[in-house]
Amino acid sequence: MSRVKFYFPDSQDQVDPSFDFQSEERSPFRVRQRDDRYAHEVLRPPPYDGLLVSKPIVDGMPGVSGKYTEAQRHRLYREGVKRFFRLEQQGSQLEIMGDCGAFTYVREDEPPYSVNEVVDFYQRCGFNAGVSVDHVVFGYDPHLDASPSDVPAEWTRRQQLTLSLAAEFLRHHRKNQCDFEPIGVAHGWSPRSYAASVRQLQSIGYRRIAMGGMVPLKTPAITSILCAAKEETRSDTHLHLLGITRPSHMRQFARCGVTSFDSTSPFVQAFMDERDNYYTLDSSHVAIRVPQVDGNTRLRRLVNAGKVDQRHARRLERNCLAGIRDYAAGHSSLSAAIDAVTEYSALLGDKKDRTQQYTDTLESRPWDRCGCDVCRDIGVEVVLFRGAERNRRRGFHNLYVFEQRMTRELAHSWERLN
Repeated sequence: MSRVKFYFPDSQDQVDPSFDFQSEERSPFRVRQRDDRYAHEVLRPPPYDGLLVSKPIVDGMPGVSGKYTEAQRHRLYREGVKRFFRLEQQGSQLEIMGDCGAFTYVREDEPPYSVNEVVDFYQRCGFNAGVSVDHVVFGYDPHLDASPSDVPAEWTRRQQLTLSLAAEFLRHHRKNQCDFEPIGVAHGWSPRSYAASVRQLQSIGYRRIAMGGMVPLKTPAITSILCAAKEETRSDTHLHLLGITRPSHMRQFARCGVTSFDSTSPFVQAFMDERDNYYTLDSSHVAIRVPQVDGNTRLRRLVNAGKVDQRHARRLERNCLAGIRDYAAGHSSLSAAIDAVTEYSALLGDKKDRTQQYTDTLESRPWDRCGCDVCRDIGVEVVLFRGAERNRRRGFHNLYVFEQRMTRELAHSWERLN
């Protein structure tokens, strides 16, 4: 089975190589855009095949600013995506795909961008591939395949608008002799409606199609859609899954014509999930929450209200960090580390008892067995839920493990097929 490519959506998540984990200080000479590092600069080889850059992240929308500063935006347009992400200087083979971030404007009647604007964005910035302008369908109901007259008019309108924009997008692409690969978007509300979109996009001329609007759906629904789409998909047509991460089902998706996908899940779970913060090849661990006294909103309020002594809080914070580090270095016991963590957690008013989960994380010592550059560089710091520098590095680690999981899953599938 051929490799399924993974694209990591950019949100300007970088780490500062000058950050000192003991003192929590940075170099006074640090310049963020110049010195901070992307995951593909921290991890070797890069843990993904390409980056996905959404236009709303860069340019924003009417009344809403993007995540790029004005200086970053101008530099991206001036230098192009390859140089902006420092790919040329490394001789990287990473590809960069662009899209319109349709979920950011799902509540609008129409997409906020014209086809001309989007084509110009992709071409001027030097993208390898670009997704046509689309509009997400609000719902999903497979039973509507048996009663098409009951399909809400708004769902049909959005699907037809997306197909119309895809046709216009391809016309502009050809007229302007653009260098990037055009990708049409299929939207629907049921397996057959998605299949119909795929059929029409192929008739327009697309040979790479992104399956959109499926992020809220459960795996059985996604599988049903892809099975239906397979019946319409030509042998030379490639499917891309927008925002879908299901490693254990990727071999099944691949058999339906999926050759690429994108997702932020491995990264954001490092600091957004309640449990799966640190990936291992076969499981995951809870990161140990050791927030900064001055950075924790709840604790700061308690200090300001006079209910917690700030010096006492900082002493417990230091003891917690020292207990974990001493245990990792083999200088103290696991129980001493857990006691220090528990005492600090109690001061924070944490209502969830994570003692057993923290014990499992520390006792397993996963950072010692991991071969990624992050774990080799910062050790036990990677399992501390504390500030962006640790949390983002743990997210980078997760991308590394996720790539290993994907490789193993597809390799096992190939072995079974042969």
